[in-house]
Amino acid sequence: MRAGRIVAWTVLGLAVLVTVFPFYWMVRTALTDAHHLFSDNFSLWPQHFTWANFKRVLGLSTFAEAQAAGGSGASLDFVLYLRNSVVYTAVVVAVQTLSCAMAGYALARLRFRGREVLFSAFVSALMVPPIFTLLPNFALVRNLGLLNTFAGLVAPILLMTPFTVFFLRQFFLSLPREVEEAAVIDGAGVWGVFWRVALPMSKGPLITIALINGVYAWKDYLWPLLVGQEEGSRVLTVALGVFLQQSPNARPDWTGLMAGSTLSVIPVLLLLLVFGKRLANSLNFTGIK
Repeated sequence: MRAGRIVAWTVLGLAVLVTVFPFYWMVRTALTDAHHLFSDNFSLWPQHFTWANFKRVLGLSTFAEAQAAGGSGASLDFVLYLRNSVVYTAVVVAVQTLSCAMAGYALARLRFRGREVLFSAFVSALMVPPIFTLLPNFALVRNLGLLNTFAGLVAPILLMTPFTVFFLRQFFLSLPREVEEAAVIDGAGVWGVFWRVALPMSKGPLITIALINGVYAWKDYLWPLLVGQEEGSRVLTVALGVFLQQSPNARPDWTGLMAGSTLSVIPVLLLLLVFGKRLANSLNFTGIK
């Protein structure tokens, strides 16, 4: 191996280590007995291994058992908040991916007055930081009476996001027109060409953008914190913050928080394990037949 290749692999290994180590330390903390958390803080492996932190986060232990294990005794209805996060993420991903695909296809293929101006507006929206639209969206949702509802949670990002429209529009431009023209000759309309030709040829990019939007929606914290404060609409990220604030002890319940955070990451990891290969393959937009 040449010196340059050795240096490249070394830098890559260090980058992977820096990226993965915080996640490993989170799991390690979740598996450590709360009584010995700070005494074992220099050990890479928990010296006092326990499943008690996961049991009390999942509600499998009583209040007395949780405190005996070193926990704060704070409650966390993990199943309820997990369900809320799954519903929130699934609705956002499904509706947003389909609506942005239609918008991207229209901007790439349909001819209408003002198309370039509309596309320029979408591109310009990429330059606007999301924090600038947070308060106007909150005021609008509040005036509509949608606070603490799933409708209020998904309203600002349900239909379209500028990056998704831009991403899919660029891909639809690369599709061969001959296939669509053949479908038109066979009698397919605009909707038929989009639904039967363009979408099946776009599975890779659609899966890619669905995963990106899904991860973003799953880890979103600030907007759900403002809109979904009641238990019926509280997602898992917000619930973990509330769990930390509910600690009656002077010291935060770090082991319980890390156990809940570890469980919250598992659904995203499962998605990446299932669709990770397709995600990597979809980055190559060549070979379309």
